Amino acid sequence: MKIIIGSDHAGFTYKNILLTTLTAAGYEVLDLGTYTSAATDYPDHAAAVARAILEKKGERGILVCGSAVGVSIAANKFKGIRAGVCHDTYSAHQSVEHDDVNILCMGERVIGIELAKDISFAFLKASFTHEERHIKRLAKITAIENEEL
Repeated sequence: MKIIIGSDHAGFTYKNILLTTLTAAGYEVLDLGTYTSAATDYPDHAAAVARAILEKKGERGILVCGSAVGVSIAANKFKGIRAGVCHDTYSAHQSVEHDDVNILCMGERVIGIELAKDISFAFLKASFTHEERHIKRLAKITAIENEEL
């Protein structure tokens, strides 16, 4: 599976650790920055990851900022992106299984790195269930996107 990863300065350290960890686990990872710890704007990196997912440069994305909230808000402005804030492993796999989330958002200032690794693997190993009730709900989300975005 090819993963797209990005962060702002507040998620830079975790992004680099996750990049190394995921690569060592056999994932192909495309790093869209930031590439330094200098202050940067999270919407720029969230947009880059969202666009890469929509352009099919990777199957799933991971975004890291200080809280995860900012990157989630920015990424969710793109039609077809379902970015979820997950700070536990249950939410990470359930968000994929039920909501077909395609971008995981985590906050470096919220959780420890070992938990961030566990969350990443839970997210990446999960699959959408394709159950009728979830398909119906996703269709409603798509209808909202088509009407509102």
